[in-house]
Amino acid sequence: MREVLVIGATGTTGSRVAAGLTERGVPVRLATRTPRAPGHIRFEWADTNTHRLALKGVDAVYLIAPIGVADPVPVVEPLLHEAVESGVRRVVLLSSSAVTDQTPGLGALPRLVRTASPEWTVLRPSWFMNNFTGDHPVAQGVRAGEIVTATGSGRVGFVDAEDIAAVAVRALTDERPHNTDHLITGPQALNYTEAAAIITDVTGQPVIHRAVDVPELLERLSAYPPEFAAILAALDADIAAGAEDRVTDTVARVTGRPAREFRTFIRKELR
Repeated sequence: MREVLVIGATGTTGSRVAAGLTERGVPVRLATRTPRAPGHIRFEWADTNTHRLALKGVDAVYLIAPIGVADPVPVVEPLLHEAVESGVRRVVLLSSSAVTDQTPGLGALPRLVRTASPEWTVLRPSWFMNNFTGDHPVAQGVRAGEIVTATGSGRVGFVDAEDIAAVAVRALTDERPHNTDHLITGPQALNYTEAAAIITDVTGQPVIHRAVDVPELLERLSAYPPEFAAILAALDADIAAGAEDRVTDTVARVTGRPAREFRTFIRKELR
């Protein structure tokens, strides 16, 4: 196999995909907007000159669409066509369990990958356990002792980014292309009240969940572009309606090991 291009190679899943490929001895090209280390190359969605250099000699691509763009297809489509023309055979797209083919804007991206790429996989993970750590607004809420969402009592099959990356590595390197969508969850579905209780129990730090309505959530998301804030709020409303209350065996089936439980993740990352 020639090199695998990992877009977003310093991000939550991209860094883990790159590490997993390296462990398997697969040559990796690390593409990022802000190259900071040897082996990093600059990649900007808005600068097509960086696309050509990133794709040269590449056989497969781990694709993360530009963040915060409600309709990424006009930006991503030229890259995909150039990738195929330059010899890329396989594309693994990071999408979301909340995105269907009918989702305005974002829903067209999986369809594009399926039709444009000779070999493809669409990863559709549920919400990340990793949102409870780092700089994510949910993590900020954990540190403040109050997680605020418009999800009500709706449950989510939270999944560890390590497990998402493990599925991605198999999709990028298995001899036979997967040519399918992988719905990826953790082993249990929890609502945010239950998640907060687990965090409190493991860390000893009191954390509660405060449920708000969508208009109040939109006010809290005022730092985002209005169109993108509306998408985020709608996702919370979908969770409240039960859209994410499901569990799959994808991690175990694809990787041969079970998905990490939420309590185990919190014990490792926050204790």
